[in-house]
Amino acid sequence: MQVWQDQPRVIGWATLAVLLLLTGLAYLRVRRLLRPLDDIRAGAMRFGTGDFAQPIPVRHPARPDELGELAATINTMGGDIRQMLDAKRALLLAISHELRSPLTRARLNTELLPETPDVLPARDALLRDLGDMRDLITDLLESERLASPHAALHREPVDLAALAGEVVASLEGAPAVQLRAASDLPTLALDRTRMRLLLRNLLDNALRHSVDAPHPPEIDLRAEGSGLRITVRDHGPGVPDDQLPHLARPFYRPDAARERATGGVGLGLYLCKLVAQAHGGTFTVRNALPGLEVVVTLPGG
Repeated sequence: MQVWQDQPRVIGWATLAVLLLLTGLAYLRVRRLLRPLDDIRAGAMRFGTGDFAQPIPVRHPARPDELGELAATINTMGGDIRQMLDAKRALLLAISHELRSPLTRARLNTELLPETPDVLPARDALLRDLGDMRDLITDLLESERLASPHAALHREPVDLAALAGEVVASLEGAPAVQLRAASDLPTLALDRTRMRLLLRNLLDNALRHSVDAPHPPEIDLRAEGSGLRITVRDHGPGVPDDQLPHLARPFYRPDAARERATGGVGLGLYLCKLVAQAHGGTFTVRNALPGLEVVVTLPGG
């Protein structure tokens, strides 16, 4: 009698166990079916960041299903985009190299003009424009070198505090800049030329936006773990929050009219970001209220 009374309970537990087993098997089957979607999503995200080295894996390439065909199509699209980007980069480098020679000749001929009162203003204005073109070509070449996946850094032990002091001392017109460097800064293996470019561009950007500001720009160097943290801040008006994500994009200028009046073509912060990333570091921008604050972190060895 007791067996018959317990039988419904046993049947219920057995049924529940079978249902759980079937649910688990169905989940595993669905996950197996949807795994190609995870691969496609991850591959699309890689392509979106410019990483075309690893294609999306195509499961069962001999018998591709709809998802396999989709993955193969996206891989083909990624390869085409990579070829277009490489062609664009090669064309830009070729044009920049070819422009250097005539630009140098034009500058030399301009410097040979007589320094008479009627010619001097036009001569000086032309020299400034030629200098801006030279700087633009130099920045373009450097940005393409750093954007390459095979960017070569000439690393050597660098005293960043001493280098920052040299950069501040070399600023044209000896502007006021507040430099603070911690005493426990580690000496890292860095590319001295690229780090000088980073510091110079950050300070130029801060000075450009410090006109009529109550305080001079600040540069702060401190240790962060085994690495370094560089903070450059100005006390100017800052930029709207919705424009912050775009500041480190090439040729982006939040106020084009102001930038044309004060100089700059929108490559300075972009180059700084590339230098930081080439060293394995990070680059972030935020409003400091007032002013703009740029933070670069560099990892230790």
